[in-house]
Amino acid sequence: MRRKSKEVNIQDFYALDFGAMWHYFKSETLAFWMICVYLFLEYVRPQSIYPVLDFLPWTQIAVLGALVGCFLDKTVRWVSCSINATLILFFLVILASSIFAYRPDVSYSQLNKFYTWFVIYFLIINIVNTEKRLFLFICVFFVASFKLSLSLSITWASRGFSFADWGLSGPPGFFQNSGELAIQMLVFWPLAWAFSLKLKPYLNKVKYLVVILMPVTAIMVIMGASSRGAQLALLVQLVVLNYKSILKPKVIISCSIVFAILWGVLPDEQKERFKVVGDDKTSQQRLLYWENGLEMINDNPVLGVGYFNYVVYYENYYSDDMLYDRAELPHNIFVQIGTDAGYVGVSIYLLLIIFAWRKMTSLQVALRSKGDDFSRLPRYLNISMIGFLVAGQFVTVAYYPFFWIHLSLVVSLKKVVDRMLNFNGSTNKR
Repeated sequence: MRRKSKEVNIQDFYALDFGAMWHYFKSETLAFWMICVYLFLEYVRPQSIYPVLDFLPWTQIAVLGALVGCFLDKTVRWVSCSINATLILFFLVILASSIFAYRPDVSYSQLNKFYTWFVIYFLIINIVNTEKRLFLFICVFFVASFKLSLSLSITWASRGFSFADWGLSGPPGFFQNSGELAIQMLVFWPLAWAFSLKLKPYLNKVKYLVVILMPVTAIMVIMGASSRGAQLALLVQLVVLNYKSILKPKVIISCSIVFAILWGVLPDEQKERFKVVGDDKTSQQRLLYWENGLEMINDNPVLGVGYFNYVVYYENYYSDDMLYDRAELPHNIFVQIGTDAGYVGVSIYLLLIIFAWRKMTSLQVALRSKGDDFSRLPRYLNISMIGFLVAGQFVTVAYYPFFWIHLSLVVSLKKVVDRMLNFNGSTNKR
C-alpha cells in the first residue's frame, strides 16, 4: 500500500530514507519544487555542462515558478526579520550609488548581479519555512556541492595531487574559477560535517561513509584549488572551531597530524606560492588594488565611486598602477562594497554579518539548553561564514551566492527552530 505523506516523519529524513524523502517532496507545493530546482540548476549548471540542454533560461524559469508558486501556496507567510530590513536598506543604497555613479550606465548594466540575490533571498526565507522543507533544501545544497567536490577531488587524485596553475575548476558559472570554487567548499564542509555528526546514529555504515565523504572531499578541493586565500581561510576555520581546546595536548597532536597530512599532499609549487606572497606580480597588483580602492572610498565616502564602477574609475585615475593590460575588480569584498556604496554600504554590509552571526549564536545556546545535538548546525554556519569572510579578503565575490544563500539559511533555520521550540514549549505547558 502506498505510504501517505503524513506518515513520513523527520526520523525518516535523518535516516536518509530516500523513498520517504522523495514521496514527501512529490507532495510538496510548486513554490518549494521550484526553489529547489533553482538551487540545483544554479550550483550544478547541467545546462552549461551539456549544451544540448541550454535551449531555455532554466534558472530564470525556476525563479519565476517559485514566485508564482508563492501566491498559490497557502503555507507561505511573510517572514519578519531584522536582516530583511537591513537587506532592503542595502538595496536602496546600491540603487542610490548607481544613480550618482561615476558611470551610471555601467552600474545599471550590472544591477542584476545584486537584485537577483535580493529576490532569491526573500523567496527562500518565505518558502523554506518548515523543518522538512529546510532539511530537503539543505540536502539539495549538499548534493549540488558534493557533486563538485567528489568529481574534482577524484580529478586531483588522478593527477597524483600535482600542481596546476589553474587549480581545479568547476562548471561554467559562479564556481568555474578555482578561487570561487574553493570558497564554495569552505562554505560547504562545515555544514556537511555538522550533518554527519547529527545523522550518524540514524545511518547505516554505507550511508554514513557517503555523508562523511562530503566534508573530506570538500577539504581536498580546497587544497587542490591552488588558492592561497582559501587555504588560509581553512586554517582559520579549524583554529576557530577548536579554539577552546587548542592548547590541550591531544588537540595539538591531532591538529599537527592533520596539518602535516594536508601540507604533505600540497604540491611543491603551491608551497612555493606561499613563500613568495607579497613579492609576486599577482600579490603586488592586489596590494595596489586595495591601496587605491581605499583611496577611492575616502575620496567618495558616502556612496563610493558607484556600483560596479571600480574598474572604469581605476583605469581612468590609476592607470600608472596597472601591472596588467586591464584593471580588474579589487579582490577584496570590503573594498568592493566600499567602492560600490561608500562607508554607508560597508556599514550596512557589516550589520548583515553581525546580525547573521548573533542569530546563530543565540540559536546555538537555545538548542543546547534543550539538549538538541543539532545545536552544532548554527555554530557551523558561523564557521562557514568565517571561511567566506577570510577568503573574501583576496577575491571579489561580494555578489556571488555565498553570503546571500548563507543569509537565507540563517533566517530559515532561525524561524523554523523558533517555531519548533515555541510549539514544544506550549505543548509541555499543557
